[in-house]
Amino acid sequence: MCGIAGYAGKTFDDLLGQMSEKVSHRGPDGAAVIQFPGVHLAHRRLAITDLINGAQPMCNENGRVWIVFNGEIYNHRELRSELVSFGHKFKTDHCDTEVLIHGYEQWGISMLEKLNGMFAFCLYDASKNKLLLARDRFGQKPLYYSYGSEFFAFASELSAVVCHPLVNQNIDHLSLARYYAYGYVPAPDTIYSNVYKLEAGSWLEIDLSVFQKKCGRYWEYKIQHCEHYENASEFDIATELKLLLKQAVKRTLVADVPVGVFLSGGIDSSTILALACEQTNPANLQSFSIGFSDSEYDESWLAAKMAKRFGSLHREKILSIDKVKDVTDEVMQLLDEPMADSSILPTYLLCEYARNYVKVALSGDGGDELFAGYAPFRALKTASLYSNIVPKSIRPHISSIFDKLPANDGYLSLSFKIKKTLSGLNHKKELWNPVWMSPIDVPSINNLLGTSFSIDEIYCDAIQLWRNSEGKSDIDRTSEFYTRFYLQNGVLTKVDRASMMVGLEVRAPFLDNDVAEFASRIPSKLKVLKGSTKHILKKSMEDVLPHEILYRAKKGFAVPMSKWLKSWNMPRSSLDSLNENILLKLQKDHIDCRQDNRLFLWAYLVSEMHLKRSLL
Repeated sequence: MCGIAGYAGKTFDDLLGQMSEKVSHRGPDGAAVIQFPGVHLAHRRLAITDLINGAQPMCNENGRVWIVFNGEIYNHRELRSELVSFGHKFKTDHCDTEVLIHGYEQWGISMLEKLNGMFAFCLYDASKNKLLLARDRFGQKPLYYSYGSEFFAFASELSAVVCHPLVNQNIDHLSLARYYAYGYVPAPDTIYSNVYKLEAGSWLEIDLSVFQKKCGRYWEYKIQHCEHYENASEFDIATELKLLLKQAVKRTLVADVPVGVFLSGGIDSSTILALACEQTNPANLQSFSIGFSDSEYDESWLAAKMAKRFGSLHREKILSIDKVKDVTDEVMQLLDEPMADSSILPTYLLCEYARNYVKVALSGDGGDELFAGYAPFRALKTASLYSNIVPKSIRPHISSIFDKLPANDGYLSLSFKIKKTLSGLNHKKELWNPVWMSPIDVPSINNLLGTSFSIDEIYCDAIQLWRNSEGKSDIDRTSEFYTRFYLQNGVLTKVDRASMMVGLEVRAPFLDNDVAEFASRIPSKLKVLKGSTKHILKKSMEDVLPHEILYRAKKGFAVPMSKWLKSWNMPRSSLDSLNENILLKLQKDHIDCRQDNRLFLWAYLVSEMHLKRSLL
């Protein structure tokens, strides 16, 4: 796991050093650069595999193909054997980076379809005078870039790309509006008008002779109708799922440094721990959790119970809930693009704690998206019933009645969930999911920013995704939304930034190629059954995990943000166009418990912290 950066075009004194420094926290174990006329590559290393020979930038035998790579390729040993059979000579014993170089020589861009892992890389082919950049299937590892008629710049983080003097930092107002609508800026856009994210499952090629860009997608998550699994028994599907998960955990346990497991006491992390303990000595496997003195936000007792059951060496740290608030400035300093998930704060503290003992940790990320674990999956049936029965003309009136319910500071209170659900049902079906997740509605965004974007413009990609999935069940369409939007731009971004702030690699076995492909073929009726989410995952682990873990209510990694925001001073906006009166009203409504505006107010705070830093 590492940080990468580089640029092509006119040489600027010390630019590569500045870009490398911006991603230095991602790779504390080493720093190196390679420069050619017009091409400059930098690498910051977090040494995980082949500690002696895995340094980068790395090249092939004749020095014509160079690479800077961030990530882990879990099937690199199998690919190495295949490449050796084709006559390729390796100078390292088990370095996955070298496999990418020879894989490119053998298969070109089609190599990407063979990779099982998480990655972002830039490969320079001197013989063709081209750069090839690529990102893993789900977007676990980040990759930003900017380009013009005479330059190209890329990096693991946005702050490194904007070091380039030809990259401006003009705020894209549509992207800012979409940030408030989603809680993140969906790829491929960023908060800046001429900087982009390479999308998950995509590649980008730059012809350096003319600085022309060519891009493509080699994979994307799509629910597949499969007659075999439609007719298979629940027992057979659950058995196969468990076997695939076990294989995925085995792949992700391989490292030349200590590996641990994040343990919350929920289904996903408990599954990972249980399967890991089957394949290694549990006494040598460390599990990590943090807990809080406030019982409403503490689940550490469940994590400890699971660790005791499976025999891992468990480490937990109990904190005052206010300790989380205290790290806000520290975390925001390293959060290079606005991302409004407040759980990044406890996630950072967990990563910081685990990094004292291990360099690699396994997480349960992806389980909710692939196996329908979120609350909206449960709400879909009721929502469809409501939309079919209640006339459109009276839905706003029903919403206005429930809007009068006082707001509650508690974790996902009933009034909060009712209001959120009804807000989505006032729109067409393809807007339900993004509106349910939104920090603030589109009319309020326009009033706040002085813009006039339509709701279809704000949510254009989510709408297109829904329409492209016609014929699929609402559960399958919702799974695709969460996997391709929220997982990529929210969950994985949060975990990557929180972990790499402290130089920790986090791996997600649920996002293994075989597990994900299998999940895409499981009928939706086995994901949500009689109101129970993750049904097939629960069945697959029923002989391993206790009933209280499998069937307890889901709880996220939350903090009392609603309460905190009532005493948090809202900074004045860095944008002249922002309507301060609207901001003050939203804050006052929250303080007076008329509306629960925690999602928006936190999103505003995060964006302001970012804007103030970028304008310095």
